[in-house]
Amino acid sequence: MIKLGDIVSVLDEPITGKVVGLTTEEVTIETEDDFDMTFLIKEVVKIESEDIIIPSYEEVNRNLQEKEVFKKKPKRPMVKPKERHIPPMEVDLHIHKLTKSTKGMTNYDMVTLQLDTAKRQLDFAIHKRIPKVVFIHGVGQGVLKEELTYLLGRYDNVRISDADYKKYGLGAMEIYIVQNPK
Repeated sequence: MIKLGDIVSVLDEPITGKVVGLTTEEVTIETEDDFDMTFLIKEVVKIESEDIIIPSYEEVNRNLQEKEVFKKKPKRPMVKPKERHIPPMEVDLHIHKLTKSTKGMTNYDMVTLQLDTAKRQLDFAIHKRIPKVVFIHGVGQGVLKEELTYLLGRYDNVRISDADYKKYGLGAMEIYIVQNPK
């Protein structure tokens, strides 16, 4: 408890002085240079005697460095890869990748199979919290691309963009799944 006449030191400043004024929240001290300065009570600490030696910054820093030498260093820091470095899940929607034979299938059947596969894979990615999915649809006449865009437009938590042109060309779209939609 600080009272009038006590010698106090300011915590974040090299200021020491005698308490000449006191309120419930503030303390006024007379510094060694005969200046009156006011600080919050929580910013000062009482000094029991005037013989206390306050260590300099260099001494404190040297002591901290000596202590750090003896600390054990972790063997291998666990580094989580950032989300943008995680390779995206790729789903190839070319019809020959989805079925052994297209014999007897109409164009409608083929597109339906491709869209069902895309929906199932997207639902899987959302459930497993996979942030990016690349749907490889091929170039063709653009029917599958338009149907995919319509299907994905019904999801609130996905953002559609063209996939990496260098890797996929014009026949792929990248889906970013927003993990915490608001």
